[in-house]
Amino acid sequence: MESRNALAVLTNQPALDRVAEPLGKAVRGAYEAAGPGGRAAKNALHGVWLGHPLHPVFTDVPLGAWTTALALDAAADGDRGMKEAATFAIGVGLAGAMGAAVTGLTDWSETDGQARRTGLLHGLMNIAATSLFAAAYVLRRNDSHDGGRKCAWAGYAVALGAAYLGGDLVYGQRIGVTHADADPPRGFTSALDSAALSENTMARGRAGDVDVLLARQHRRVCALAHSCSHLGGPLSEGTLKDGSVVCPWHGSEFALADGKVINGPATHNQPCFRVRERDGQIEVAPQ
Repeated sequence: MESRNALAVLTNQPALDRVAEPLGKAVRGAYEAAGPGGRAAKNALHGVWLGHPLHPVFTDVPLGAWTTALALDAAADGDRGMKEAATFAIGVGLAGAMGAAVTGLTDWSETDGQARRTGLLHGLMNIAATSLFAAAYVLRRNDSHDGGRKCAWAGYAVALGAAYLGGDLVYGQRIGVTHADADPPRGFTSALDSAALSENTMARGRAGDVDVLLARQHRRVCALAHSCSHLGGPLSEGTLKDGSVVCPWHGSEFALADGKVINGPATHNQPCFRVRERDGQIEVAPQ
């Protein structure tokens, strides 16, 4: 609890927003300026193709490689081959850190509030850790193994602190996990009057205790979970396109027919429900 309170104090500093806001805007602007190619690259880096964020896939590489390097160093006992293997592992970690940085920055640019501030500190600490390991790599390549070892251990300590912040982002602030509520009552349940949903419109319905997005297009009613899987944005307040809906918060786009992600930052598909109309009511049920 004390660590959580300390973290809250650290990340609730308005000064962080003065750095985070223009940086996030610049990242988003760079992708937008690149046109369709930039959109495709952004989707790929978010992990839309993977079905969950790509960033965690890369984060395992530097931490694993750097842990291996330190273990090899500890067991080397003067063995030059072991030292060279440790240097090689540091290099592998540096390559993985580049992938983690690019994917992490892309995901971070689509966050707000405390998550954005925490993510900024997380990124800055990872930059510091990577810089220390880069210095360690150069020193070791120049046969300065003692200096390289010190830089590596310092970098590892900073990397562990950054990993703690990353864990808080996922498990404490639910960044990168789905925010879509997909547990409607069993069986068909009334969600909205049919008369309230005209052609080429969408509305927020209620099935039991669950909010549902309802859209009528081409004489067909589609139903998705109302809260965007990215960060819980209200889809009914977004933009209805031909066959899709765009979240008003961060621009995630989902197909109405099946909830599939068309454009990120969302990586989790939007839960989709079965729909029928009976006795003047639109009813929904789980797939």
